[in-house]
Amino acid sequence: MIDVKATLTDAEERMEMAAMFLKEALDRIRAGRANVAILSGVRVNSYGSMVPLNQVANVSCPDARTIAIRPWDKKAIKDIEKAIMDSDVGITPENNGEIVHLRIPQPTEERRRELAKQCNKIGEKAKVEVRNVRADIKEKLKKAIKDGLSEDNEKDAELELQKVHDKYIKRIDDILAEKNKEIMTV
Repeated sequence: MIDVKATLTDAEERMEMAAMFLKEALDRIRAGRANVAILSGVRVNSYGSMVPLNQVANVSCPDARTIAIRPWDKKAIKDIEKAIMDSDVGITPENNGEIVHLRIPQPTEERRRELAKQCNKIGEKAKVEVRNVRADIKEKLKKAIKDGLSEDNEKDAELELQKVHDKYIKRIDDILAEKNKEIMTV
């Protein structure tokens, strides 16, 4: 017979993963503010192997519009610049021989609207995942009735599942609202 508590815990964990995925995906979207997370996907050729940027350099934000990348080995500056140019970051790096600077441009109103749409699409995918988890667990609960779970327990579990679902949908909406506010703030 199905363990209702474990099933609901599993559902909550899967919904949490969808919310975490959304947060990570939105962190990578450049909203006119310097954020080191936009470089998280950049891989640098270091001594013949491709490694994450943060393993060959110190990445920081000295101000709201600049990302500073200080390589531990000054010979790596060219490789770091090449990796940034080849990535989908979309910013041209500048260097002074010691530090690579990325100047984050102020997005136009049209670009901000585009970014907001992009965020909402990613948010909708996260909501769909949460809904899919709910549907999957509901299906398991329906099958569990045939295996001997009482209908009252199944109804209680469904109500609990709906509460968890609503909590994560609200959380996703809050994350999206926060990101849209950040994007639209000039």
